[in-house]
Amino acid sequence: MALLELYTEYNRVWIPDAEHVWKSAEIMRDFHFGDNVLELLLEDGTEHYYPVDPSKPQLPPLRNPDILVGENDLTALSYLHEPAVLHNLRVRFVESRIIYTYCGIILVAVNPYKQLPIYGDAIIHAYSGQNMGDMDPHIFAVAEEAYKQMARNHKNQSIIVSGESGAGKTVSARYAMRYFAVVSKSGSKTRVEDKVLASNPVTEAIGNAKTTRNDNSSRFGKYTEISFDRKYRIIGANMRTYLLEKSRVVFQADNERNYHIFYQMCSCAHLPEFTNLRLLSADKFQYTCMGGDITIEGVDDKKDMEETRRTFLLLGLKEDFQSDVFKVLAAILHLGNVEIRNSGDDKSSVSPSDPHLAVFCELLGVNTEGLVRWLCHRRIVLVAETVVKPMPKKRAVNARDALAKQIYAHLFDCIINRINTALKVPGKQHAFIGVLDIYGFETFDINSFEQFCINYANEKLQQQFNLHVFKLEQEEYMKEDIPWTLIDFYDNQPVIDLIEAKMGILDLLDEECLFPQGTDQSWLQKLYNYLDANPLFEKPRLSNEAFVIQHFADKVEYQCKGFLEKNRDALYEELVDIMRASKFPFLASFFQEEEQSTVTSKGVKVRPARPGVKPANKQLRTSVGDKFRSSLSLLMETLNATTPHYVRCIKPNDEKLPFEYDSRRVVQQLRACGVLETIRISAQSYPSRWTYIEFYSRYSILMSHQEADLNDKKQTCKIVLQRLIQDPNQYKFGRTKIFFRAGQVAYLEKLRLDRLRGACIIIQKHVRGWSQRRRYLRMREAAIILQQYIRGKRTVRKTVTAATLKQAWAAVVIQRHFRGYRMRQIYQVVRLASITIQAFTRGWMARKRYKKMMEEQKALVLQKYARAWLVRRRFQTMRRLVLNVQLSYRVQKLRKKIEEQNKENRGLVERLTSLANTHSQTVDRLQGVEAQLEKSTNQKASLEAREKKVKEDATLTIAQLQKQIDVLILEKQKLEKKFETSTKEAKESFDQIRRNLLDEKEDEARLRKIAENNIEIQRQDHEKEVETLKDEIKRLKEERVSLHRKIEEGGQVNSDLQEQVIQLTKHVKVIPELRRDLNNLQNQRNNMDRKMKQQSEQARAKMTEITRQLLGGVVEEEVLLGLTPDDSEKIYEVEDLLAAFEGLQKATRILESHQREQKETYETQLEGMKLKVDHLQNENSKLQNLFQEKSNVNENIRQEVSRLSSENSVIPELKLQVSEMQRQKRELEAHVEEQKRELAEKTEEITNVLQRKIKEESSQRMYFEEKAEELEEVKRELQGQIEELEEENDHLKRQQLMESEAKSKLRQETSRLTAENMDFEEQLDQRDRLIKRLQNQIKSLETSQKAKQTSSPAIPKDYLGMLEYKREDEPRLIQNIILDLRPKGVVVNMIPGLPAYILFMCVRHADYLNDEVKLKSLMNAIIGAVKKVIMSHHKDFDLLSFWLSNTYQLLNCLKQYSGEEEFMKQNTPRQKKNCLQNFDLSEHRQILSDLAIHIYHQFITVMEKSLTPAIVPGMLEHESLQGISSMKPTGFRKRSNSIYEDSDTHTISSIIQQLSVFHFTMTQHGMEQGLIKQAVKQMFFLVGATTLNNIMLRKDMCSCRKGMQIRCNISYLEEWLKEKDLQSSNAIDTLRPLSQAAWLLQVNKSTDEDAKEITEKCTELNSVQIVKILNSYTPIDDFEKRVTSSFVRKVQSLLQDREGSTQLMLDTDYRFQVTFPFSPSSQALELIQVPNSLHLGFLTRI
Repeated sequence: MALLELYTEYNRVWIPDAEHVWKSAEIMRDFHFGDNVLELLLEDGTEHYYPVDPSKPQLPPLRNPDILVGENDLTALSYLHEPAVLHNLRVRFVESRIIYTYCGIILVAVNPYKQLPIYGDAIIHAYSGQNMGDMDPHIFAVAEEAYKQMARNHKNQSIIVSGESGAGKTVSARYAMRYFAVVSKSGSKTRVEDKVLASNPVTEAIGNAKTTRNDNSSRFGKYTEISFDRKYRIIGANMRTYLLEKSRVVFQADNERNYHIFYQMCSCAHLPEFTNLRLLSADKFQYTCMGGDITIEGVDDKKDMEETRRTFLLLGLKEDFQSDVFKVLAAILHLGNVEIRNSGDDKSSVSPSDPHLAVFCELLGVNTEGLVRWLCHRRIVLVAETVVKPMPKKRAVNARDALAKQIYAHLFDCIINRINTALKVPGKQHAFIGVLDIYGFETFDINSFEQFCINYANEKLQQQFNLHVFKLEQEEYMKEDIPWTLIDFYDNQPVIDLIEAKMGILDLLDEECLFPQGTDQSWLQKLYNYLDANPLFEKPRLSNEAFVIQHFADKVEYQCKGFLEKNRDALYEELVDIMRASKFPFLASFFQEEEQSTVTSKGVKVRPARPGVKPANKQLRTSVGDKFRSSLSLLMETLNATTPHYVRCIKPNDEKLPFEYDSRRVVQQLRACGVLETIRISAQSYPSRWTYIEFYSRYSILMSHQEADLNDKKQTCKIVLQRLIQDPNQYKFGRTKIFFRAGQVAYLEKLRLDRLRGACIIIQKHVRGWSQRRRYLRMREAAIILQQYIRGKRTVRKTVTAATLKQAWAAVVIQRHFRGYRMRQIYQVVRLASITIQAFTRGWMARKRYKKMMEEQKALVLQKYARAWLVRRRFQTMRRLVLNVQLSYRVQKLRKKIEEQNKENRGLVERLTSLANTHSQTVDRLQGVEAQLEKSTNQKASLEAREKKVKEDATLTIAQLQKQIDVLILEKQKLEKKFETSTKEAKESFDQIRRNLLDEKEDEARLRKIAENNIEIQRQDHEKEVETLKDEIKRLKEERVSLHRKIEEGGQVNSDLQEQVIQLTKHVKVIPELRRDLNNLQNQRNNMDRKMKQQSEQARAKMTEITRQLLGGVVEEEVLLGLTPDDSEKIYEVEDLLAAFEGLQKATRILESHQREQKETYETQLEGMKLKVDHLQNENSKLQNLFQEKSNVNENIRQEVSRLSSENSVIPELKLQVSEMQRQKRELEAHVEEQKRELAEKTEEITNVLQRKIKEESSQRMYFEEKAEELEEVKRELQGQIEELEEENDHLKRQQLMESEAKSKLRQETSRLTAENMDFEEQLDQRDRLIKRLQNQIKSLETSQKAKQTSSPAIPKDYLGMLEYKREDEPRLIQNIILDLRPKGVVVNMIPGLPAYILFMCVRHADYLNDEVKLKSLMNAIIGAVKKVIMSHHKDFDLLSFWLSNTYQLLNCLKQYSGEEEFMKQNTPRQKKNCLQNFDLSEHRQILSDLAIHIYHQFITVMEKSLTPAIVPGMLEHESLQGISSMKPTGFRKRSNSIYEDSDTHTISSIIQQLSVFHFTMTQHGMEQGLIKQAVKQMFFLVGATTLNNIMLRKDMCSCRKGMQIRCNISYLEEWLKEKDLQSSNAIDTLRPLSQAAWLLQVNKSTDEDAKEITEKCTELNSVQIVKILNSYTPIDDFEKRVTSSFVRKVQSLLQDREGSTQLMLDTDYRFQVTFPFSPSSQALELIQVPNSLHLGFLTRI
């Protein structure tokens, strides 16, 4: 389609404007060829007629559709021209608050003059690894592109940052270097990247200054090469500087400052280290106060000085070097204050007493007299003589300033060299990235030598830029197989030739500088003469002191004044000699180096016109222009050898106002920096480029059904495009893209908009027709109704007469009176009923209130008792725990002591065996012992016979007693029946009730005393047992002392034997006989030892049997263990046998003492029975009174019973506990009774006592019968007293209050006694548990001793859930079950956690053997092997999941079988039996827990790495809702060299599939559900955070349709959670920020109500994120509206008070705290079998 055809009605164009450069207007009438005017409508409503030449119409540029405005890349615009670029930047900067925009290969950065939260480490990591076009434009994206191309192409890179002063070049370069420092951490300990960043504050302090345009303007060019090794880590850096503005040292314009370092030093003048510099305030020095203002708003020079000194140290520049630098800087300041006075006749002088001169000479160590002389004089060397000529004041001041400038320039170069030295690190450079921070094109009112050099450098850079852009365009066309046509682009080589060619400006300037009498005017005249014919060089019409050059950006007029002086940069040789002779080596080295460099320098040498004349100054041999040209040539060679990346910094306004946009200033810079040239080159060919997928998605609405049904989308695009655009020259088909001429995309957008507008019109037509028909039908229906009413009214009027009206009125009156009467009657009835209901209701409410108050009172009483009971229970529990800890600690100490004694005893026994042959009387004593043993056996037989007889008698006696008790029970029942008949006639006797209550209280006290006596008896029994243990320990100690004595005696015998051997050696002849005798004696001794051992074992067995028979069932097991020896090898000595016999006697004594104790117990029982008899007598006397009381108090008792039942229902737990304690009490009492009965059978005395007591009881029975007769008489007497009791009824009523008090006291006493009874039962229970625990410990000690004596423990028939292995098989076990095991096997997955169970069963066996060394070795080996597996397979997800599950299972097993009550609540009886017995593995549990946490974090890291690549494509880029496309035109960014087409496109299904794989693997390995939920929650947080971060950094993702896509994807994830039953994991809550961001993209954003709703609902997003989304919101169609800046400000004002984080990005590395909940296993260890596939045949099931 031709371009002229686009100038139709409603399209918009740009027309020039004096204020805004360009302004928009709308076409009012279609333009046709031949029209001489274009009718336009301005935005303010005025009409404008744009004149057009009919022969050659030059129409204004068309405006892009709003859909294309605000794009990330300017090359995505359909119309590429200056107003489009200017408007797009304005929209992005002002409305969207976005400062970065792509323009092809250029990044345009607009200075916001405000700190933005887009440079944090989170942003850096977000851009790291991303393609350049995938994220919003950013300096980090350019840095990442350079870094990626360096790593991929192995080619050096350059980032060229240019722009005006104040545009942000230094900050952009700093951020680029910071990016490299963060993403490429060096492996060395020198932290080179920190040093590279630290060089910035130093260079800014000595090279930056405040100007009228910028508070931190770089006054020099800088190219920093950052070096990388083969792993692309920073290993060093090098810095090159260009054209330092030395004149700023001695002169500053108004509102400007000198270099920052001077003001930083003056602000620290009071510090001790600066006192010797004699510094003053900055306003007191001439060189620092010229600009007027010495401070910068918001800058603290003192803090900046601290930062400068800190970075000096970080770079390795020590205090000595810093001191030298500060001395030179201070001397420069003092030199500026040296006063040069006018002496007349063109003479000047300096006072030798000038204080600043003295300080200057002192600091720099120079000669004062020489300096004073040569500041005001000059030596002129002639042919025959040398003349010293005085100078006028002006030239002397220039000489002083030249000296200051030269010293500062040398100091600057020295510092840069030292920084480069500090940044050098040993190692070979593999590649580098250069960052060029250089001045942009400059044009001022007065332009001098500095602007000339700057613009010359920009001409060279622009030429390099044009060639690079041209080259990239050619590569793109060749890549897409598009025919290449030569593009005409601006070549600025003629300007460069004008400046640097032979007989060019620089050449003529250097030639003129060689002449001593050369002036600026003479040089300018040469320029006019030689260059007048050049079209790029002009002479101003109104000035003879300037010249004009036509640069690529603009014409610039240069003033020739000062060109020669600045180019010479002259310093008199005499002053150089004085500096060279300085006693300050640091200063002297500056000028010595200069001398050497001038001798060896190679530059462009221009032959002078007169060879015989030599210049007076050696410095003139190399001019500043020549140096700059050489360094610029070297820079261009470096840049041409690298791949360049361009950053163009734009200054939006001159007032430094945040987000203010001055179109005139911006367009001026755009023209100067090459952005518009790039646009022009792109626009000449095919600037708009779409991929086939993008075109198909965007313009499918223009396709017919036949075209849309084609399978080949590429062919479909071709067919559609050929139909829509008839001219084939307007587009080209590439291999992957479609190339469009300028304006064709806008035409397609117009067609698309027309199609959508037509569809909207059709929809509106039908909707409006439906609405109108509906409105018509409603109106028709209303008209019909009105007609009905009107017709009815007419009919009524016709039929109604006067008589009819009167009758009607009379009927109404009658009806009124009748209705009133009826309503009064109804009212009376209702009133009466209401009063009755109110009365009953109020009574009911009062009763209900009273009942509630009573319930509250009773509840308070219940709470009081319940809380008291709970407090006592807590106290008793705490006391029980403390006692358990104390007992366990004491038992542990006793066990250690016993082990130590056993070790000592075994050692002593082994040493005493060698002395057995010295005791000759052993046999006789053994025979005596045997005789005594025979006697004891006889005694045992007699005792057994007596015991049998006693048992028989006791059984008979018990049977008789049982019969008598039955008879008594029958008699008691008869008496009760009699008393029941008498209760009907008797009445209450409240005095007797009170006495009965007191008596019962006394009875309860007696019972309590009896219980206390029983407890005291048991306590004494325990104390006696402890005393026996102490006696046994004392006996063992005495035996040890005796053994020590024997050892000493044995030593004495050995010494005697040695003496005898010495004597025998003298008798050599009889040695053989003695040897034979000795052998015989040895054999006899061995035989004797064997006999003694056999006899001692027999004796020990006999004594053990006798002792157990004597004490069996009488004493506790630990007493028996104390009386019997532990080691069978100990008793074969006479003393030991005697000790054993003494133990036997002691057992006999213990038996006798137990018999005496049992006797006393029975006596106390008989006393108790006597008391019971007395109590029964009292009962018989009181029964009549009790039953009389029962008849009157029956109602009260029922109420009390109901109250108690309600209490029981309220506190069922207390009843259960009480019943359980009563049951335990009954069991204990039954156990005690059983032992008592057994003891009673063994004693004859007790049987006699029982017989006597039986006789006494028979006599008491007779006594009871007599009492029964007496009660009969009392009954008759009571019947006579009934009448008297009736008379005392009034008196009893007065005593009712006393009775209630007595009842309350009774209840309190009952509860107290109940509590005390529970305390006693708990104490009994506690002691019983203590006894059982001690018995278990003794049994475990016995088993351990037996295990040590035998080779292996006894093997029961049933499996115990343990696996036995040998110590040498431990490495094989670890290798097979941990190191070589893979989670892919079927056997492993059949029983989840099988390795953990096997390892724990091995641990149980080591605990069962009480082998501490083996157990610790196994646990350490398990932990070490798991760590090794995790370290060697730290990226294997299956293995990490497998060992996380097994480590967690092993940890649970160690808890479940630890024996601790909190972990044993859900254990089966068999599992409780399988608990660990001997060792506490809590320390190993902690180590395993730490290891599990480490595995979990590594496990999460592996999952994150697998899931991260699919998050952004699946959640954001993939369009899960078909038919809702969010595609927009893309620009040059899609041509980035870092882009590779990914064949595997990730979708939301990819994410769900990956999550399902994770879940299946974890479930297959038997991972606990709580742990799975935590892992899933972490993954969902990663999905939400990563997606939200990308939304924040991608403007193209901030659209309404994208919000719909995101919410759809979130719903898919929620469905997955429901499917896997993981809703309780709270994983969906981690997606709240993302869900709210998606909602924010969809919601209306126009009114105040919308703003309020946004602030109320977006609670998970902070204010920075909300504003960022609103600013980035991008409409996809023309029907959507942009978010206005006023609405954004409204939302910001509502969010001001919101607290929270101000970070733009979410931390994707955040980890939720992991917990490992205890989950007991129901797996029975005894049922687990070890599969053969695990190769664990060396394990044996126990």
